[in-house]
Amino acid sequence: MTDHLLQLHGDVLAAMRRRPRNFAKLAFALAEDEEPTDTDQDGFRDRVSSSGDELTALWHRTLTGWDLAEQADWSTAPPRTDERRADAYDRLGFDTALRKALDHAVPVFKEPGPTVISTSPTWWYSRDTAAVRSFYWSAYERLLRRKGWSDAAVAGLDEASHAVVERLADPTRPDAYGARGLVVGYVQSGKTANFTGVTAKAIDAGYRLVIVLGGTLNLLRGQTQRRLDMELIGQENILRGADPADPEALIGVDYQDDEDWPEKFVSHQGRPSLLGAFDIERLTTRDDDYKSLATGIRALEFDKQNRTQPLYAPDNLHGAAARVMVVKKNKSVLSKLIKDLKKIGGPLLSEIPTLIIDDESDQASVNTTDPKKWEEGKVTRTAINGQISQLLGLLPRAQYVGYTATPFANVFVDPGDGDDIFPRDFLISLPRPTGYMGVQDFHDLDRTDESAVGSAERTHVRGIYDDAHGDRLAEALDAFILTGALKLYRAAQDPSLESHFRHHTMLVHESVRMAEHADLALRISSMWHQAGYTGQEGHSRLEALFTSDFLPFADHGLPTPASYGELRPHVSRARQLINSGGTPVLVVNGDTERDYDQPDLDFDRTPNVWKILVGGTKLSRGFTVEGLTVTYYRRRTQQADTLMQMGRWFGFRPGYRDLVRLYIGRAEPVGKTGTVDLYEAFEAVCRDEETFRAQLSRYATLIDGKPQVIPAQVPPLVSQHLSWLKPSARNKMFNAELVEIRSPGEWVEPTAYPTAPADLRHNAEVWRPVLASLDPEPRVFVTLPEADQGSYIRYPARTAVLSHSRLLGIMRELTWGRPDLLAPHLEYLSDATDVGCATDDWVLILPQTSGVTSVRAELPGTEPLTLVQRKRNALGVFNRISGVSHRQSAERIAGCRPLCDDDPFAAQFHQPRRGALLLYPTVDPSVGSPANLVTRGTIDPAEVVLAAALIPAIGPKGKQATGLRFRTIDSSRPGDAVISTVK
Repeated sequence: MTDHLLQLHGDVLAAMRRRPRNFAKLAFALAEDEEPTDTDQDGFRDRVSSSGDELTALWHRTLTGWDLAEQADWSTAPPRTDERRADAYDRLGFDTALRKALDHAVPVFKEPGPTVISTSPTWWYSRDTAAVRSFYWSAYERLLRRKGWSDAAVAGLDEASHAVVERLADPTRPDAYGARGLVVGYVQSGKTANFTGVTAKAIDAGYRLVIVLGGTLNLLRGQTQRRLDMELIGQENILRGADPADPEALIGVDYQDDEDWPEKFVSHQGRPSLLGAFDIERLTTRDDDYKSLATGIRALEFDKQNRTQPLYAPDNLHGAAARVMVVKKNKSVLSKLIKDLKKIGGPLLSEIPTLIIDDESDQASVNTTDPKKWEEGKVTRTAINGQISQLLGLLPRAQYVGYTATPFANVFVDPGDGDDIFPRDFLISLPRPTGYMGVQDFHDLDRTDESAVGSAERTHVRGIYDDAHGDRLAEALDAFILTGALKLYRAAQDPSLESHFRHHTMLVHESVRMAEHADLALRISSMWHQAGYTGQEGHSRLEALFTSDFLPFADHGLPTPASYGELRPHVSRARQLINSGGTPVLVVNGDTERDYDQPDLDFDRTPNVWKILVGGTKLSRGFTVEGLTVTYYRRRTQQADTLMQMGRWFGFRPGYRDLVRLYIGRAEPVGKTGTVDLYEAFEAVCRDEETFRAQLSRYATLIDGKPQVIPAQVPPLVSQHLSWLKPSARNKMFNAELVEIRSPGEWVEPTAYPTAPADLRHNAEVWRPVLASLDPEPRVFVTLPEADQGSYIRYPARTAVLSHSRLLGIMRELTWGRPDLLAPHLEYLSDATDVGCATDDWVLILPQTSGVTSVRAELPGTEPLTLVQRKRNALGVFNRISGVSHRQSAERIAGCRPLCDDDPFAAQFHQPRRGALLLYPTVDPSVGSPANLVTRGTIDPAEVVLAAALIPAIGPKGKQATGLRFRTIDSSRPGDAVISTVK
């Protein structure tokens, strides 16, 4: 039966062409009847309110797309806001009742979108342009929906991939230009989905050669090839006319042994070239990396409608087939490709719009040679970097887009090297995807009491040792079989979860040495077979672990047994799956491809991989460990990006995120006597990355249509937050030095303080006159619950009012652990005018507490003050200074929050051009507990860090501007004077 209402709405929305227009007028124009009844809003409202059918899904896609559009010429409201949605309803002409029904069925998607730092973008790739040619993107979009992607997730991917493609060069432009860009995702967060979307949109738009640099191993390259073949290229382009029912015709066609072929491979319902689109020819296959152009030069000869015009002319371009190859980042393989391209020659290559996607672009692609050793006037390149440079030179219309989760190596490439891969045109930071399990799920970044264990750590993180049992590797094995049984239980209760539990893995990562991997695998195998999982002793141990460590943290929205007795029948099946193939353990390491060619390790072709994986570096980058649930990690490294890439426990864990456990070393030996807390080290690096992303987001907004920051000015944003980054020759390649950070109404919170006793005593002496002048009568400040949820927090504080010049003098006189980090803020604070920090004086707030654990002590020349505990991280800096519950009153004083009768002292202190400062006498618990450091009511200033966080006043509207000021250095002319620029 025809759904006339759905058909009408589909036709009307198609006619709108990506922007809302009056629905009733368009429906009337398109309807066959003179007075159509389907335009009545009441019937539409009733249907939306009563069911989640195809009509609701159609409007879900449409409204979400309008909500997310970054460029909307029909609305002045920002994306992801109720105001943008209201503008859409106004243009549609919908009444209040229908708006309410649609808002209930399709809530406004308010999750953040991609952050874009770029030079002035070109506007050749509009939404209308993309809609006209969208054959492969539409097929990919349909596939994602069949896989269960939500409308919001698809719309988010659409938006993020569009943001990349619109910053490439127009493939039809007469003059050749090769854009360079970098896309930053999260570890194991779906970057492949993004570059598959980018590839689909790019070939739809006219790019006719796509080269994907897919890792350094055949295993990784094959994974990428299969993903593109399955989700983009499709059955018809793989078969190339072969009859799928004729076995002889399928000889030599890959995927015949793949259990997902052909059902899960996208189908275009016919050869694309016969459907008004164009075919894709594969120059590599799942099993075959690039060897040579199979038919020589002809492989890159494109059919032209008009042979007198170049390929990039629109009449020729949009009818030509696209070529796609997935190539390993290997010197031999890339040499063959470069050799073949040279044979083809410049005239033909100069016509081909090309897209080069570099997956894991900070691995092997970056030039790591020492500039001090270069010959005069000549750049020396590492092998892969040199070959990428050659590819870009041979293909003048090539666009280079790097993808990585650890971007620092890429942004530190010399911007003055025009032949290198520095992302000179754009840097895009992808948002954290919905459902992604990342740093916030393992680290309590916002906890107020750093001496306490937060909820994320309590749920998912375990140490390597405990006092009762010593090494907890045996417990980790118990957790592995227990979580496997829980997955089987959940699948039995809810069959829709079964697809998420196809693979179940545990990762053990202790060392980089292959000999140690073999010993460890033997040890684990022995422990496994002696664990007694078929006897009462083993079941008693599993029951105790289930009761103490899994039941308390279970997700109540998922099936979970109330007792171990319900779970016990599934333990046997879990043990059988893990033992399949004769061993529960796989070693993944080696120097050759055959070390990775293990059927039991093939997550694509093996029905169930239920194994304990032991390995090192080869398991830490690019390789996705499917079904990873338990990790036992003790590997140390000095490189922050290497450490992040080892975080294989980050990723998507549908149906079992509450079961994930990380056993991680908290006191791993370093040197002869030292130790390192790997959990803290991960947290420190994660904080740096989160801060970097926040900085990019903060400066991504255009001001007067111009960017605040361009990619060449990103390196200083990185270096100011990564205290582990030591100065090196590469620092001389930075083309920008950060001079000033303007932050009206933003917290300035230095976290790098000295550790030397003499420096701490000096700083206490600098603060002493201020501490002596504190008002003896405490003021009580109030923190109100956000969104009227929660309870009030009251805290007393000693206060003082300091002139701006006095505070500035103190900040300059103090000794800092990293003065370079504070310098750009001090430059801003030095300007007290309306265009600067607009602050005449400051209210100093020194919180006092009186709880059971509070410790008070005198510093020389002061009355007793409350000491607080803040822990330095593995990099020697504090993660945070100010207490979250203390910030509200300071923000009211500075004019950042509305005044409130419930916080009378903040209202009393507030006046124009006044800032606020929180000061904490801080003790690092690694030095000792405050109670043990206090003697007869006093504490040695060498044991105390006087740590501050300040927020400048909000000045006159329109005069202050958040922004940065750089000193620019052209690395291609190192002898020239520096140039001051203001952004």
